[in-house]
Amino acid sequence: MSVTEKLLRVFRVDQQLGGLQSRLHAAERFLNEQTRQLQEIESKRAQLDGQLKQIQVGVSDHEGEMARLDAKMEKLREQMNSAKTNKEYKAFLTELNTFKADRSSLETEALEQMTKADALKKQVADLEVQRAERDKVRQVAAAERDARAEEIKDRLNQLKAERDKLVAEVPADAMKLYLDLVRTKGDEVMAPVEELDRRHHEYHCGSCQMTLPIETVAALIKSQVVTRCVSCGCILYIEKETAATVQPAAKRGKAKDVPAL
Repeated sequence: MSVTEKLLRVFRVDQQLGGLQSRLHAAERFLNEQTRQLQEIESKRAQLDGQLKQIQVGVSDHEGEMARLDAKMEKLREQMNSAKTNKEYKAFLTELNTFKADRSSLETEALEQMTKADALKKQVADLEVQRAERDKVRQVAAAERDARAEEIKDRLNQLKAERDKLVAEVPADAMKLYLDLVRTKGDEVMAPVEELDRRHHEYHCGSCQMTLPIETVAALIKSQVVTRCVSCGCILYIEKETAATVQPAAKRGKAKDVPAL
């Protein structure tokens, strides 16, 4: 068995693993998105709670200050009632009016803050509804992720064990090349030689569709070295049915050595 055929067995197991894991990864991505949105809602809720507490403290301070002013004004009224001269009465009245103006200003500010607090409370309530709904979706997503993981667990373990055995049969340098390509190209690691025109013996790379010289294809059948497409860099392989159409043409043509990439 050629090195390319050994790599192809690993590649096909990797395809099966990728197919199984893609559903699980999709479920995990959906779960992660729900978790992200839930955290975003909780973060907004925390910010609003902080703003609400600050406003409530401010309102409480205003109410306390108004209570102190009320006490001062009540005392001034008593003093006004016992004022002995008109001048003394007017002095108390001026001070009382000053306290009244201060109290009115505080009351206005307190009302404004209370209005803001009510608006924030509504936003918090809306976020709480959103949080509850998003949490339900997240729970469903988590259950679906767990179900998919359980569903593929046994088959996944079987394929991983099979892959380990196949990898052990591949020469280290070829396996390194394969893994390097996986990191750079993802799933597009190996590509079949495809027949373009049987009559004229034209073939191309199944990944990038670039035409392959008949000598390259013929060498792929006979050679024990890994052959890559000069255009896209994929490791080329050829199916038996396609190889059968290549050999007659290769015998008629003058074979040339094709350097391994």
